[in-house]
Amino acid sequence: MFHVKPPRQRLHLFDLDGTLIRGSAAAVEISRQLGLSDEIAALEESFLQRGLTPDEFAVRAHALWSALTEAQVAAAFEGAPWLAGIREVWADIRERGDRCAVISLSPDFFVERLLDWGADAAHGSRWPAVPFTEPIHRPSILDARAKVRIAGRLCVQFGVDPVDCVAYGDSMSDAELFAIVPETVAVNADHHLAGLSRHSYVGGDLREAYALVQNSAA
Repeated sequence: MFHVKPPRQRLHLFDLDGTLIRGSAAAVEISRQLGLSDEIAALEESFLQRGLTPDEFAVRAHALWSALTEAQVAAAFEGAPWLAGIREVWADIRERGDRCAVISLSPDFFVERLLDWGADAAHGSRWPAVPFTEPIHRPSILDARAKVRIAGRLCVQFGVDPVDCVAYGDSMSDAELFAIVPETVAVNADHHLAGLSRHSYVGGDLREAYALVQNSAA
């Protein structure tokens, strides 16, 4: 009698800014609600072009957002330019017995809203609760190396072998994870992921990016 070996469980790891949100980021969408688009654009440029560290970015953004309310966070989340098909992709992943998680440098109070869309886990930088009454705790702000550490912990949590991970990202904060994950999808990506991704997708529908992984496994 032949015994069919069950398929190995996979863990799909998604970046948020520039990946699930096309052409924008949580910080940009939050700042738009406060009328601070120019100010956050200057901070983003310092982060992307001038070496501003993630924790210093968070400290400065926290100061900009001193009047932030929960209603404004909700409006920023709902109004963000999300890729189409996120819920459908995550539902399919879970129906297959696999897992999906979001790991982002953005504030946890924004990232964790994706749990309601079907993510098994959502990790962001730990910020004080909104409205702010406490300062930023710098060690709680994630960086690119933290994405790798969190991915490792999620593998242990879900019982997934690291070689069975799939990573989706768009920029330099994903490069370290892309360097160690065998199955990767560059989604609307910049030059930082050139040569690091197995698949590349440009467009507005996560179902199409996800199909690249499914087709390669067929």
